[in-house]
Amino acid sequence: MFRKLIMNVTDLETRVALLEDGNIVELFIERTNDTGIAGNIYKGKVQRVLPGMQAAFVDIGLKQAAFIYVGDVLADFQQTPMLARETIKEESEDEETERKDKASTQPNFLPIEELLSEGQEIMIQVTKPPIGTKGPRVTCHISLPGRFLVQMPTSSHIGVSRRIENEVERERLKTLVEKLRKDDMGYIVRTASEGVSDSKLISEMEFLANLWTKIQQKFVSMPPLTLIQRELNLSLRSVRDLLIDEADALIIDSEEGYNAILTFLDGFMPKLKDSVKLYDGTEPIFDAFNLEGDISRALKKKVWLKSGGYIIIEQTEALTSVDVNTGRYVGKHNLEETILKTNLEAVKEIAYQIRLRDISGIIVIDFIDMTKNTNQKKVHQALIDALKKDKSKTHVANFSEMGLIEMTRKRVRKSLRRTLSEPCLYCDGEGFLTSKQTICHNIYREVLREATDMVDKRITLHVNPDIAEMLHGEENQILVFLEKKINSRINIYPSSRYHLEQFDIFEILDSALK
Repeated sequence: MFRKLIMNVTDLETRVALLEDGNIVELFIERTNDTGIAGNIYKGKVQRVLPGMQAAFVDIGLKQAAFIYVGDVLADFQQTPMLARETIKEESEDEETERKDKASTQPNFLPIEELLSEGQEIMIQVTKPPIGTKGPRVTCHISLPGRFLVQMPTSSHIGVSRRIENEVERERLKTLVEKLRKDDMGYIVRTASEGVSDSKLISEMEFLANLWTKIQQKFVSMPPLTLIQRELNLSLRSVRDLLIDEADALIIDSEEGYNAILTFLDGFMPKLKDSVKLYDGTEPIFDAFNLEGDISRALKKKVWLKSGGYIIIEQTEALTSVDVNTGRYVGKHNLEETILKTNLEAVKEIAYQIRLRDISGIIVIDFIDMTKNTNQKKVHQALIDALKKDKSKTHVANFSEMGLIEMTRKRVRKSLRRTLSEPCLYCDGEGFLTSKQTICHNIYREVLREATDMVDKRITLHVNPDIAEMLHGEENQILVFLEKKINSRINIYPSSRYHLEQFDIFEILDSALK
């Protein structure tokens, strides 16, 4: 499978698309007025301690206060956290995050009111950016990512990426890091370390150690609510985190961004410079790779399958529902075979859409009902297999008695829908407009209501053209009854400036007629 990164950089926005065999599978967006803060390190001030939730709000100088759980708090900032020395069985690049998520549910921690107090100054790192009305999630367990290693100053654990499968190489890397580390700091050995010389790892360990020293010095010298260390911008993060592990090439349409990436690679991995190309075409780069259409389709509810079936994706605050339908597909042999084929085709599309749209939290999938348990097992296993390409952690439950599959996907950032869209200003996110017939009846009641205060009861009605057409057509009886009720003629003026649900009622006075 050939993977490449397509990077579109403008003065106001950076977009990075990860392609697998020409198909977009992930999209990352960063805007200059809404730069991502995940990974940033701040000197914060405790705003409020919540013993009932074993959590606290921390002011870091942003609009929304940050949120920290007890498991993410250090007993003493200059010391290691209480459970940091525990043994961790699994070794992966994201195991530290998984451990922290589980930590807050463990009873071994001291109560948060004994660890934090209002007005206390603490160093925190953003693990999740603000999503909707929720503020950023933060931790005191700092992690400093490099090209080959992730340093964890508040932990002593050493882990090796699961993607490094050679046991001899895994042991070499782990032994080397254990031997060279200072102050018993923890490290995660990243996939990019495989085959790298000892000298490069030593250099990066020294770089990260010096960086941590500078961060500590800034914490002491800088005032509260200050950004101590900013994470790399999207372009450089993509190079650091995706170019080696996920992609074989990178194409960028900005000469300035291209030069910045080459400079960045000089200090990390010069060999990768040949993988970076500057796009010089006249057509916009996302158009050249046919990505704009795919992005637009990723915002729609209905997604058609090749067979003629389709899936409906509905995202709400609490969960996301996915409904599978046969649509135009009628099959060739029998009903059960038709249903199985549609469900299996839907599985691949669902896994693809979840990853592309970055849907997270609880996801409920309503497959077409299957009578055979063996077919249910095939669909369930196919979904698990299809989700293996996804870097975000997922958990898939078995079919329920109602024929539904419930799954969860770890939330890391805002979904594509939240990033690129907002609630409809007409329907306030409801997804529906008042029907034309209902609007006509609303007009009927409102005219009667206002006519009681009118002197001459001569009325003009300003409405949307579609409503005017309906009042003169199939709902003409409403006008007839109104004119009888108020004993006066009603004049209707259609205006395209009026929203479908908008209408105005005006009284015509004698002075206006002269």
